[in-house]
Amino acid sequence: MSPDIHRISPSEVVRGKGAWNKSIESITKLCKRPLIIGRSSSTKKIRNSFKADLLSKDIQAISFELTHDCCELDIQNACQFSKRNNCDGIIAAGGGKVLDAGKLIADLLHINCITVPLSASTCAGWTALSNIYTPDGKFIKDKTLNKCPNLLIFDHNIVRAAPKRTLASGIADAIAKWYESSLTSSTSQDGFVQQAVQMARVLRDQLFLNGLEAFNDPLSNSWEIVAEGCALTAGIIGGLGGSKCRTAAAHPIHNGLTQLSYNNKPLHGEIVGFGLLVQLKIEEKNSNSQLPRQAKSQLIDFLSQLNLPISIESINLKNATSNELYKACEFACKDQSDIHQLPFPINEKDLLEALK
Repeated sequence: MSPDIHRISPSEVVRGKGAWNKSIESITKLCKRPLIIGRSSSTKKIRNSFKADLLSKDIQAISFELTHDCCELDIQNACQFSKRNNCDGIIAAGGGKVLDAGKLIADLLHINCITVPLSASTCAGWTALSNIYTPDGKFIKDKTLNKCPNLLIFDHNIVRAAPKRTLASGIADAIAKWYESSLTSSTSQDGFVQQAVQMARVLRDQLFLNGLEAFNDPLSNSWEIVAEGCALTAGIIGGLGGSKCRTAAAHPIHNGLTQLSYNNKPLHGEIVGFGLLVQLKIEEKNSNSQLPRQAKSQLIDFLSQLNLPISIESINLKNATSNELYKACEFACKDQSDIHQLPFPINEKDLLEALK
């Protein structure tokens, strides 16, 4: 077996009610002049409160607002701003793309990174990976980072206040880990990969059991199980499985669909969830088993209960032309795409047929 490098987890994870306040002492050991990165105007009040809390501990935090998704222009501007202000750490507070941007900036500047997810929409606060987009939100590539964040703060009080839609999106993103990894990695002889796939199965089961109650009642124990499953456990699975625990079609389909224009663009997990249904449709066509059809039927019911998209119309692409959809399929089926980890051949025409 050749050597593998695994970047499994943040150095420290603080989770639960009041996790932010509990973490301030840890932050003082990591930086004295951090750059607090965010984007959404709706969460600016939270970031300002972080800044005030840190100032009370003599930590001189400086704010920087991203303009776009995690894109190279924003990254360059933030790096230059950080250097001009002699920042010695990054605190990324926001959704997945803000967290990805913060991790990448810290990686480029070789300074400590603290992630504070403000929703449970992705596991980006955990991983040593950043997805890079164009300024208008088209996926370009993912970049492996040198390490996971130094500190992840998952404060239940803060995350509970996020819109329900973000939790539903996180559920779709996290549940895809089982359906993708079990298809691409189930025959792996690597123990770590086998264990990661089984963790993905347990996570899937918990999301099916607790997902709807979590969505409807943020004060329930189900919410804690599901929110942490989406934001934390999903990251463990990726770190443990590493590059050999691959995605299949759902995430490449997401990457392709981001190349299109939207009047009201869906969230990451919303597109992934739809991509997962497309993946199961492709599996159904290429399999003699009834399992893909049964899994697709179960998922349609589950996603519908969470108000998640289940069709090309509900993902806001009703007016997309066949030519536009074909271009999305071309991107999803590029030579190096993980879609080719499927146990059968796939091309743009096959994918376009499944999308419709």
